[in-house]
Amino acid sequence: MLEVFDLVKQYKRLRAVDGLSFAIRPGEIVGLLGPNGAGKTTALRCVAGILRPTDGFIRINGCDLLTEQAKAKAGLAFVPEQPSLYDLLTVDEHLRFVAMCFNQLDRYEARADVLLKRYNLLEKRDSLVATLSKGMRQKLAVACAFVHDANVLLFDEPITGIDPAGVAEVKAELFRAREAGCAILVSTHLLDTAERLCDRIIILARGKKLAEGTLEELRQMSRQEGATLEEVFLNLTEERDEAPVVFDI
Repeated sequence: MLEVFDLVKQYKRLRAVDGLSFAIRPGEIVGLLGPNGAGKTTALRCVAGILRPTDGFIRINGCDLLTEQAKAKAGLAFVPEQPSLYDLLTVDEHLRFVAMCFNQLDRYEARADVLLKRYNLLEKRDSLVATLSKGMRQKLAVACAFVHDANVLLFDEPITGIDPAGVAEVKAELFRAREAGCAILVSTHLLDTAERLCDRIIILARGKKLAEGTLEELRQMSRQEGATLEEVFLNLTEERDEAPVVFDI
């Protein structure tokens, strides 16, 4: 569903993403991890079509993101770390607008109450987005990702600022999406969350892919049997090699 090959993003002298390649299959949640400045958000913005890659290609559901942008984006949803929402719309109007953009208004009409209730937004239905707390805004952004029929989902720190009940619901939504066959890429600094949530992990360092695999495969690579993802991550990023190690799975 999502294919990224030899992705490069260059900013003058800074190569933020350097030759990144990976693929995400249907029904899979993949975590994108790395230290600050590793290139995670830049990579996500390239995959979402917000930034134009310097080199490489991205395919979403078989459609090239550069040459078939409309078709590729039809199956894509992106939730950034700091959502840019329309403050002068109500919560309901915002969700309706997103549904209209993807020609999915009937779908929203049919499940509006369920979607609003699921993210604890029902009581805020007629409130302006500008009046929402940071956590409520994040919930609205996540709800927008599920308004249309996207099957490739990108999340950049999706649970930042959300209360515990909201975190549990977002995780449950991701698991439901995985069961429905979606391909999901999640960038997060919360390694314990990534350990419980993700089927596979990609670790970036200085724009390059350092390692990729399941937690067990990463444990084998770092020679840390039974270690947590946090322990493995710290070991690999502290002792990183210039050549990435990738498991063929």
